[in-house]
Amino acid sequence: MNINYPIKFNPILKEKIWGGEKLKTLFNKKSTRNDIGESWEVSDVDGNISIVSNGALKDKSLKTLLSTYKAELVGEKVYKAFGNNFPLLIKFIDAKEALSIQVHPNDQLANERHNSFGKTEMWYVMQAETEGNLIVGFNKNTSKEAYVKHLEEKKLLEILNQEKVHKGNVYFIPTGRIHAIGAGVLLAEIQQTSDITYRVYDWDRLDDEGNSRELHTELALDAIDYSAQNEYKTTYVKELNASSPIVNCQYFTTNIIVINGVLNVNNTNKDSFIIYMCVEGEITIKNDDFEEVKLLKGETVLIPAILKEYQLIASEKSELLEVYIS
Repeated sequence: MNINYPIKFNPILKEKIWGGEKLKTLFNKKSTRNDIGESWEVSDVDGNISIVSNGALKDKSLKTLLSTYKAELVGEKVYKAFGNNFPLLIKFIDAKEALSIQVHPNDQLANERHNSFGKTEMWYVMQAETEGNLIVGFNKNTSKEAYVKHLEEKKLLEILNQEKVHKGNVYFIPTGRIHAIGAGVLLAEIQQTSDITYRVYDWDRLDDEGNSRELHTELALDAIDYSAQNEYKTTYVKELNASSPIVNCQYFTTNIIVINGVLNVNNTNKDSFIIYMCVEGEITIKNDDFEEVKLLKGETVLIPAILKEYQLIASEKSELLEVYIS
């Protein structure tokens, strides 16, 4: 069966206590609920495996694609490193209310405790209300003891770094960095395939049944990086009709492509799948070997490693996040 075409998946929608309606109203995700917090666009997390929605492979799972096509899908180096496990989890997140303050363990800690990868991630802000903000890291170097004291006294916000955000802002969240998405923020999230999160504070809120969500206070203590950074926001420069770098780490590379017209793509220098997330406008992916694939704002597509040449076409200025493993 032909794998040589851009592959789209059915979004996996997640109801969240803090979720809203923007994934439906702005990105046309299909749901009757008004508390959709996340759309998992490409996922290999157990119990949440993505299913193909287009072309010859329609209704096949990402896991089936991996076990069948191996390096043709993800690249030789990626397949050698991860086997039949897809290394990234790709999401859109709509925070109508603030998410819990949380931290993710590194690979070593996650492996020891949960037999899982850690969770390094990044955020690309697609929309923010006037007061939309994020919590990222500490506002000064602190200690485990000082952190615990502030947590117990419900004064944690005093030592955390809070930033107002705007469309196009990028934040890189390595493991160990305490963080939370604030109310009124809609973003794209790229992360390692892992669902390990240590929740340290949840604003004292209760669910529909009057219960607090579980906190992971003790587990988080050894996972947190207590040092502060001078700058948390990632700076980058956009070029028209080019791929401009944003984040490059051992787990993923993310660039932004701004297109107006036609961009001819040649990926012979990459030994990896590529994921495109449309964050503005509308893109058509085209070559003579497959039926053209349209990508609307809030949609995601996976380009198999075997597919090296195609065109990205936009009739008006549009933007893609381009994600792969270097």
